[in-house]
Amino acid sequence: MKVVLQTVDNASVLINKETFSKINKGYLLLVGFCIDDDEKICDLMADKIIKLRVFPDDNGQTNLSIFDVDGDILSVSQFTLYADTSKGRRPSFVNAMHPMVAKPLYEYFNKQLTKLLNKTVYEGVFGADMEVLSNNKGPFTLVLDSKQLWPK
Repeated sequence: MKVVLQTVDNASVLINKETFSKINKGYLLLVGFCIDDDEKICDLMADKIIKLRVFPDDNGQTNLSIFDVDGDILSVSQFTLYADTSKGRRPSFVNAMHPMVAKPLYEYFNKQLTKLLNKTVYEGVFGADMEVLSNNKGPFTLVLDSKQLWPK
């Protein structure tokens, strides 16, 4: 599982030029699954994301969590995080989880985030053609890769 986490002042998902989801201060998450991900990895990743201290305190130090800033989360599925560009000019997605398996896992992940955050986690639409807009704060961007965080 890979998650690109960006701190944002606001972010939104548009579908057919209509706002579908919108948040203010918080995280924009781009979420991708590989073929061997499971609910255990989702649990670990959700816990990691909720407990990260990446927002600045009064001294400018990254000491505050999403709880501390009463932030929101916008989670957007992003299978292209598993693109393999090592050969040729067209990305291969053989390592990305099949959509029929990834969709319920994405939904499970968002439910775990909701439970841990104790507030609604906003989403994009799995598999939809979306416009994702964000006003990045910092910018502060992290790439969380389950294979690096919890090697098997």
